[in-house]
Amino acid sequence: MKDALLVLSGGMDSVTLLYDRAADIALAVSFDYGSNHNDKEIPFARMHCEKLGIPHITIPLKFMHDYFTSSLLSGADAIPEGTYADENMKSTVVPFRNGIMLSVATGLAESRDLKRVMMANHFGDHDVYPDCREDFVKNMSAAISAGTYAGITIDAPYTNISKADIARKGKVLGLDYSETWSCYKGGKIHCGKCATCLERKAALAEAGINDTTKYEA
Repeated sequence: MKDALLVLSGGMDSVTLLYDRAADIALAVSFDYGSNHNDKEIPFARMHCEKLGIPHITIPLKFMHDYFTSSLLSGADAIPEGTYADENMKSTVVPFRNGIMLSVATGLAESRDLKRVMMANHFGDHDVYPDCREDFVKNMSAAISAGTYAGITIDAPYTNISKADIARKGKVLGLDYSETWSCYKGGKIHCGKCATCLERKAALAEAGINDTTKYEA
């Protein structure tokens, strides 16, 4: 029985989880919070759900764009180039983004009589993004369970594996990663120079996948 809701961005990680756990997923939800790249990734989320016959909805969270501070919400020119190890990448943090999305997703899950909310955070996120770390997932899951009649929990199976490990799963599943979006700048094609593009390239190379994504550099 399908008892899970997946938070689906349309990026590599969540699309992999969509296929990896398709048998469990009753509904996928994307959030349009006004990031530079929402308009590029959400259509991929919708497309993959259509392929799998999994219902998909998009929920607008415009207030985050209007009131929160992050280079991810400030246009392509605000996105720094370089790796996630660089201090300037902290500018891409959208404050408590996952906490907000998981809260909304939990309300939606309980409204649909679902038992789990799935997210595709991974180990490579941990240094930069506090709301991707294992402690956050554990404590948020406990709070959600305590605050719902159904005792809903967070299911985050990729928390302690790398993006390359996720790509290896996708390779086995036969995924075409050119049908996902990563670039934080949200241009016509991937820039190839921001941290998420560099991480994407490295993960696909490490997994032995021929990367057919189009990059500016």
